[in-house]
Amino acid sequence: MQEQYRPEEIESNVQLHWQEKRTFEVTEDEGKEKYYCLSMLPYPSGRLHMGHVRNYTIGDVIARYQRMLGKNVLQPIGWDAFGLPAEGAAVKNNTAPAPWTYDNINYMKNQLKTLGFGYDWSRELATCTPEYYRWEQQFFTQLYNKGLVYKKTSAVNWCPNDQTVLANEQVIDGCCWRCDSKVERKEIPQWFIKITAYADELLNDLDTLDHWPDQVKTMQRNWIGRSEGVEITFDVENSAEKLTVYTTRPDTFMGVTYLAVAAGHPIAQQAALNNPELAEFVDECRNTKVAEAEMATMEKKGVATGVNAIHPLTGEAVPVWVANFVLMEYGTGAVMAVPGHDQRDWEFATKYGLQIKPVILNADGSEPDLTAAAMTEKGVLFNSGEFDGLDFQNGFNAIADKLAAKGVGERKVNYRLRDWGVSRQRYWGAPIPMVTLEDGTVMPTPADQLPVILPEDVVMDGITSPIKADPEWAKTTVDGKPALRETDTFDTFMESSWYYARYTCPQYDKGMLDSKAANYWLPVDIYIGGIEHAIMHLLYFRFFHKLMRDAGMVTSNEPAKQLLCQGMVLADAFYYTGVNGERNWVSPVDAIVERDEKGRIIKASDAQGNELVYAGMSKMSKSKNNGIDPQVMVERYGADTVRLFMMFASPADMTLEWQESGVEGANRFLKRVWRLAYEHTSRGASPTLDVAALSEDQKALRRDVHKTIAKVTDDIGRRQTFNTAIAAIMELMNKLAKAPQDGDQDRALLNEALLAVVRMLYPFTPHVCFDMWQSLGGEGDIDNAPWPQADESAMVEDSLLVVVQVNGKVRGKITVPADATQEQVQERAGQEHLVAKYLEGVTVRKVIYVPGKLLNLVVG
Repeated sequence: MQEQYRPEEIESNVQLHWQEKRTFEVTEDEGKEKYYCLSMLPYPSGRLHMGHVRNYTIGDVIARYQRMLGKNVLQPIGWDAFGLPAEGAAVKNNTAPAPWTYDNINYMKNQLKTLGFGYDWSRELATCTPEYYRWEQQFFTQLYNKGLVYKKTSAVNWCPNDQTVLANEQVIDGCCWRCDSKVERKEIPQWFIKITAYADELLNDLDTLDHWPDQVKTMQRNWIGRSEGVEITFDVENSAEKLTVYTTRPDTFMGVTYLAVAAGHPIAQQAALNNPELAEFVDECRNTKVAEAEMATMEKKGVATGVNAIHPLTGEAVPVWVANFVLMEYGTGAVMAVPGHDQRDWEFATKYGLQIKPVILNADGSEPDLTAAAMTEKGVLFNSGEFDGLDFQNGFNAIADKLAAKGVGERKVNYRLRDWGVSRQRYWGAPIPMVTLEDGTVMPTPADQLPVILPEDVVMDGITSPIKADPEWAKTTVDGKPALRETDTFDTFMESSWYYARYTCPQYDKGMLDSKAANYWLPVDIYIGGIEHAIMHLLYFRFFHKLMRDAGMVTSNEPAKQLLCQGMVLADAFYYTGVNGERNWVSPVDAIVERDEKGRIIKASDAQGNELVYAGMSKMSKSKNNGIDPQVMVERYGADTVRLFMMFASPADMTLEWQESGVEGANRFLKRVWRLAYEHTSRGASPTLDVAALSEDQKALRRDVHKTIAKVTDDIGRRQTFNTAIAAIMELMNKLAKAPQDGDQDRALLNEALLAVVRMLYPFTPHVCFDMWQSLGGEGDIDNAPWPQADESAMVEDSLLVVVQVNGKVRGKITVPADATQEQVQERAGQEHLVAKYLEGVTVRKVIYVPGKLLNLVVG
């Protein structure tokens, strides 16, 4: 063992060993308990960032720990390789998305390897290869034949710059999240998968996910949005038209004072033909996308249609308005407005001087004051004719029954969830496997024409998709008849919804999955990724698993038993103000800082002498130039140091504040472990440990060793609090460093302790531990070593430290046998000279004893 810790030598040698031995390649083994550890696959953007490093280090720690428990551990990796950013980068770099993507994959793969992650590289996949996407194309055609896929013209958020559809979540303040262009509303034909057919199961099965964060489950419940209510039909004055609304509050039905419809509703469209003001408003609404999340805070705007509906129970005329807060794609595109008991309706009614009618009493039985706001709580009905005096549930039932009896109402369960639109109009994605015949018939691409391969040798102009611009690409034949291929490509959520299952059989060429392999490994035992994926990806991920189950490919109901959402990585942000008032962000690596005695930044500058403004800590991002390049840190300190800091600086699910001083501290700790191991091994072979011959001090040290093993085992295995596990190892190392090394048993005990420490550190810092394990005489490679077991007998306390108080004040501490009685403890306390002087000439009137911890003598 060399004297100096040289991570660059150790890490490259160990990584070469893993590669040559194929250490982490696994196959199905029915004789071993399996463990499938999966981190969300990266997008090949070109460089790893610290968020990647944290995510993958967490996964690697868990995978290596489970492997040491004797389990058959699968930890795969791949690339979520399709998507719009590759097109933008290709245009910018005058290339095509394919070579740009594959170059990035090669670069990032090498980065991952330098960090020492124990992946089964034989299972690596890239979602942009025909070998991968051919199976989702085949599956899509099967779903179509089952009636779970359909095409319809739909209003979408359209980014005119990126020429693509955006999800509601990708529209920020009416602009594209990526390029900040103003988003338009556009009607285009799109393909959908019926996720709504699985709404109840997706909702109910959340209750089985005991090891998923409650926050994620709540977000999914809200997104699915199951509600029980009544669908009500209104007649329209002087028209054969009907107007249908859905409400979860039929108890307020007698308080309806107007109806609001979306700009795209047929009544709005018809009324706009003879109403220029309304036509202008309808056009404005069409080109202003409102994300549902923004509705509560947006300005409520509307125009009257001049049309009245008829209240089904009172026969009164109810005006119909077009309102910007009603979306055609949600529900029926119309809502009944009860401004007395809905704040949005109240704001609109107040703005336009519409009637506000209270129909629900306050909890104390008084009439609500609606001058400042709506009264939204449930309560007893009044002002509601025959329904007066009923509470919410009875009012709900009575009004629902009355509407049903009149043939104008029907109880319904509704969902906020909408079917999954999987069409994208861009190029770099898997072609949707559908064709259109000359007579207009739309059908799946025949099986013998799958996969429909995306051409990779293309020229990008940044505007039009190459497969849309090339009419020849779309031409094909079906049964000898001309046909045209679909030129839309799949939403990239398609690829990321089933990759976890393909990892179980990546080379299987007879179908989407090898069911035997898939059912051996699935469900995933732990899935690790950011909470930003809580709704879209994780909902599609669950949905796709149920689709594959119903196709007979998997037997489990859910794709992952446990979900761990890691926190963000934050870093200091600095800037100086330029000549035109612009902010020039400076990397924290280039900032020269001065700190006060508490470590707070009080002054900062850069190498050019610019005085920097400290903008606090924020998420690492390109916009603030505060991302830290993992490669630089690995070259400076070694991969083990970076990994150790990542796991020690913060609990896995909390934000991590990047501090290079903390990285330096982690590096110093590894050097201390190395130095102690070096000093120990340089003395020669270690004697055999004779537990029976240990002194009291040696027993105490061994007790600390095995208590640490027990704590670290619990922290990693059950609690997954990796930072506290590392802290416990550090505390033990401080004790080992001070322990005497005079006799054979001292050295034998240290050898046992170091072999335990090296194994406990191995999941976090595998390279240095691989090397130290061999130097300490560990059996075989540490990669195949078992996790250290806490010796119960070693943890038994022979003696206890009891605090002695006299009249509640601490007067001394005594050591007593672990099985000492209260009387023996009191007698021993009286012999302690620091205590005895307070007992002279007084009477002990009361004794309070907390066994093994505290003795309080009350004297007088």
